[in-house]
Amino acid sequence: MTTGTYSLTWDLDVFFRGGSDSKDFQTFLTKIKETLDSFEQQVDEWNPNLVLSDLPAFTSLLTSLQNNTQMLGQAGAFVSCLQAQNTTDVKANELRGTVTSLRAQLNTILTNFDDKLTNIKDTDWEELVNDSAINELEFVLRERRQKAKEKLPKEQEALLNALSVDGYHAWGEMYDSLVSKVSIPFEENGEIKELSVGQAQNKFSNPNREVRKDVFRNWEAAWNDKADLFAATLNHLSGFRLSVYKQRGWGEVLKESLSYNRMKKETLDTMWQVISDYKQPFVEYLQRKAKLIGVEKLSWYDLDAPVGNVNSHLSYDEGADFIIQHFGEFGEKLADFTKTAFEDRWIEAEDRAGKGPGGFCTGFPLSSQSRIFMTYSGTPSNVSTLAHELGHAFHSFALRDVHPLKRGYAMNVAETASTFAEMIVADASLKSATSDEERLTLLEDKIQRSVALLMNIHARFIFETRFYEERRNGLVNKERLNELMLEAQKEAYGNGLGEYHPLFWSSKLHFFITGVPFYNFPYTFGYLFSLGIYAQALKEGKGYEEKYMALLRDTGSMNVEELALKHLNVDLTQRDFWEAGVKLCVKDVEEFLEMTNK
Repeated sequence: MTTGTYSLTWDLDVFFRGGSDSKDFQTFLTKIKETLDSFEQQVDEWNPNLVLSDLPAFTSLLTSLQNNTQMLGQAGAFVSCLQAQNTTDVKANELRGTVTSLRAQLNTILTNFDDKLTNIKDTDWEELVNDSAINELEFVLRERRQKAKEKLPKEQEALLNALSVDGYHAWGEMYDSLVSKVSIPFEENGEIKELSVGQAQNKFSNPNREVRKDVFRNWEAAWNDKADLFAATLNHLSGFRLSVYKQRGWGEVLKESLSYNRMKKETLDTMWQVISDYKQPFVEYLQRKAKLIGVEKLSWYDLDAPVGNVNSHLSYDEGADFIIQHFGEFGEKLADFTKTAFEDRWIEAEDRAGKGPGGFCTGFPLSSQSRIFMTYSGTPSNVSTLAHELGHAFHSFALRDVHPLKRGYAMNVAETASTFAEMIVADASLKSATSDEERLTLLEDKIQRSVALLMNIHARFIFETRFYEERRNGLVNKERLNELMLEAQKEAYGNGLGEYHPLFWSSKLHFFITGVPFYNFPYTFGYLFSLGIYAQALKEGKGYEEKYMALLRDTGSMNVEELALKHLNVDLTQRDFWEAGVKLCVKDVEEFLEMTNK
């Protein structure tokens, strides 16, 4: 029973009226350019040797940095929403290019600013960051200074930023443009329809295997049709990165990603090793599911297939009310925030052609709001995705009173809040099951997420790691990319599937994102990290919400190892924490195997 009627489309006019033709947005872009030019002059004129004698000049620089960062964040979020809601919006693509150029200008300014930070004498630096007016920003300032020391001289870094606009970032934009032209033909009631990528993805949870199989065949054909272009794009993106790394003297290909995610390689290696050690139960789950749906081995397109005949479809309003209700059992602030997101049209969920693939949450920092994008068709997976993205939005909400320069949390902890929200909904669904068959269906849907995060993401990491090693020696053609992906999937899934998805590398946006490489392991980190937080939340009940929000508030100003030690009293470089999380996932599998042992 629903208590509200919510719009399936979001409201962007509250930011800039008129979409991609918005005059207000054009005025805003002009303002950004003006403030960037002013900031550039301000940085050029600043003398770091006088930082202690002229502290107001430094604090003014930090205020300008904050303002420019927030304005560009607002502009980038708006353009991302325009592109996602309508992939044929040519004007939106042009606006993306403008925002990319402005961001490159900011990066060049910051290269100069960061270089000047490194020129401050060590004794002056320690006095500076311990000053009461600056101390709040000690972590982020130390981080900026240290990263600057590991880069090229500022003139070379500025040149890299300039070249990246029509080089590196342009290749990422090329991929987005190519994907916007991808559609998947699908026959329904004797009529051929052209599905968006998001619509086609939802078909993989259809109970009819022939439907899934047909969609997958057409899916593969669609991505293969442009595979040469996708391969060229991926090679040039990685080639640019590797060239930069070589010039900076960075031998470890994971250095940038680990630094961005504020974590040690020791932590990452421990996490993957524990996951590898516990793969067998998940392989047994794949084998049992194959038996239940009547096939010898699951194919890629069977992974999201439902088990059983329970109709667990929820309308959008029903899904929204279910999420709000069960978020409320965890904490009032989470529930109230979520209700606001639905009522104030923060979400684009309509199932229509012409939308971009996948789901995301983006923040509008100047408005203290977020926007969520997905394609909702009423499956349990859709409800989970919706909860997931709302978790991202709540993370931003928790940081609203934190200094803007301390809100820059990395993707691994970003995925913590989202996965935590998913777990609340998944467990609530299981508890509300009215029969064993319904419980089995919902349990299996929950296990699907474990498989995605412990096997699918692992395959992405294995593929990307090996691809970069081969890319050092030259271009990697599409046939080899297919081979690398196939090998990675077989290893990650323990040879548990009968048919794989070798073109996955071409269809997965995350390989082509220019913001940060290796946009894969943060999902798995966040999943297992959130399991530890969730276990603590169950133990403490509703009163845990404030502690949870305190943890979220620290995500932009701590390394993950420090964050875990402070709020969970655990050492992430050791196996114990990761094993505890994986064992919780295995427990779900064991229950599934017991329920289906006939």
